[in-house]
Amino acid sequence: MLPEIEEIEKRRKNLGLTQKSLAAFCGVSQSLIAKIESKKVSPSYYVVKKIFDCLESLEKKNRITAEQILTPKVVYIRKEEKVSKAIRLMRKHGYSQLPVFNGRTFIGSVSEKTILDQISKGEKPSEFLNKKVEDIMEDVFPIVTEKEPLSSILTLLQNNHAIIVVKKGKTIGIITKADLLKVAR
Repeated sequence: MLPEIEEIEKRRKNLGLTQKSLAAFCGVSQSLIAKIESKKVSPSYYVVKKIFDCLESLEKKNRITAEQILTPKVVYIRKEEKVSKAIRLMRKHGYSQLPVFNGRTFIGSVSEKTILDQISKGEKPSEFLNKKVEDIMEDVFPIVTEKEPLSSILTLLQNNHAIIVVKKGKTIGIITKADLLKVAR
């Protein structure tokens, strides 16, 4: 048995979704969602079931948190170390990016893309490899708490190589796009 139709709006808002985004997730029109919520239309069982199935799926994804998908060991590099060491660390651990530290603070990041972009500019490899990481680093990865929901993580990873996860101010892990495969289990 399906929940009452009035639940659609309530559950949509609890997920922080607009009518348009819910419609896109469910494969229906935004105007249909608006008409259902305003009781201007009496939808078929099939449409209502499709919307509730979609809401349930989104709610399930929202229950997954950063703590459940992070990689606990954070491999990093210090700002004063050489680019050649960053490359060795990435190769050794199979990572394509590293956070950059100054003491105990994240101050930036370095990635294969950053390195390849620098090399493609025609710089001599011997000079480039001896540069300090701080000379080529990019912005720091976003930092979230261990309770951050999967929906936020997905949004952040659209524009970032990784996310740092903290608990009570202490770093407990890192999340990359590869970690999202843990959700698909």
